[in-house]
Amino acid sequence: MTGNEVRKMTDEEMAAELTVLRRKLVQLRAQAVTEKVEDNSLYGRTRRDIARILTERHARVAPKR
Repeated sequence: MTGNEVRKMTDEEMAAELTVLRRKLVQLRAQAVTEKVEDNSLYGRTRRDIARILTERHARVAPKR
C-alpha cells in the first residue's frame, strides 16, 4: 500500500483497513511463536501500512498551521 492509496481512502475505509491490518499483525505474531513464518518481511510491511494509515488519519484531524 502506498501513501497515495491511503490518501484516496475515506475515513471509513481507513478505519476498516486499520482493523484488518491490526488483526493480520496479531496473527503474524502468533505464527512467529507457534510455527515458522514463511515470509518475515510481512511483519514489517504490515507495520508500515498501519503507520501510513495512522499518519494520514492524524494529518486529516490536526489543524493546519
